[in-house]
Amino acid sequence: MKKILFWFTNLYAVWVIGASGFAFVVPESFSWFDGPWIRGALSLVMLGMGLTLHASDFKGIMKKPLAVAIGVVLQYTVMPLTAYAIAKLLGLRPEFAVGLILVGCCPGGTASNLVAFLARANVALSVVLTMVSTLLATVMTPLLTDLLAGQYVPVDAWGIFKSTLLVVLIPVLLGIYINYRFPRVSQKVNQVGPAVAVLAIVFIAGSIVARNVDTIRGEWRLLALASFLLHSIGFLIGYGVVRIMRQPKIFARTVSIEVGMQNSGLAMVLAQQHFSAMTGSPAVFSSVFHTLVGSLCAACWRFRPVDNPDAEDAESDD
Repeated sequence: MKKILFWFTNLYAVWVIGASGFAFVVPESFSWFDGPWIRGALSLVMLGMGLTLHASDFKGIMKKPLAVAIGVVLQYTVMPLTAYAIAKLLGLRPEFAVGLILVGCCPGGTASNLVAFLARANVALSVVLTMVSTLLATVMTPLLTDLLAGQYVPVDAWGIFKSTLLVVLIPVLLGIYINYRFPRVSQKVNQVGPAVAVLAIVFIAGSIVARNVDTIRGEWRLLALASFLLHSIGFLIGYGVVRIMRQPKIFARTVSIEVGMQNSGLAMVLAQQHFSAMTGSPAVFSSVFHTLVGSLCAACWRFRPVDNPDAEDAESDD
């Protein structure tokens, strides 16, 4: 069973592509998954993330403050600004421009932790970066979305703040509390948590596609290009900046993955709740391309491991 769940989680991109394709051909198969279903699914994903966090993860911030600071700053500068620039460069229609910017303004996704593990990067640092960017998302996501997407359409920053609080921060904090108070319960839940998260994102993606079949049919090439550029640039800049600052390669790989992979599920939910289902379309493509680019990086780095990561860590701490 563990192997089945492991491979099911690893093939995340396959299920998203498959569900999106099926929803495109048979929209009614996913169109029912709307409103409370979508919000509940994402809350479940974030609860699962909270259940994986321990007190030692918070201590990791103190051990590697520079790496954490670099990663979080890049997350909330490179990705939002890159999304804005791509939207302008490609001349995306307002709904898609807002959707792409919304993706860029979201925190790192939990899938980055899995990719960091597969890439033999620093998983502990990846978890801490995801945790910090997620906690900051309550403020940063509505603020940056209002700043960058406000010129396209009116942005309800306060509404996005409340939604992020309800579907992200509260479930994560609840998960952390359950993990602290009832560790055995969280240990059992964590065995299936990643697979449940994948299933939730698959249904969210299918729902978005099902309600935007005609639009996606005419615009899929442009949306695919925009998503590919956004995440590829995130991976490249994330790695390059850390190396320019003379931080270890293993840190560069970890930050690259964290910056390049966004919480597309959150972008889908916020788009559906505060803009339109069409605005969530870039997030569907994002969920596919950040996984594909991340998987390629993981495959490459897995067969080119850092020679002595412990020595690199020690050097960076001095």
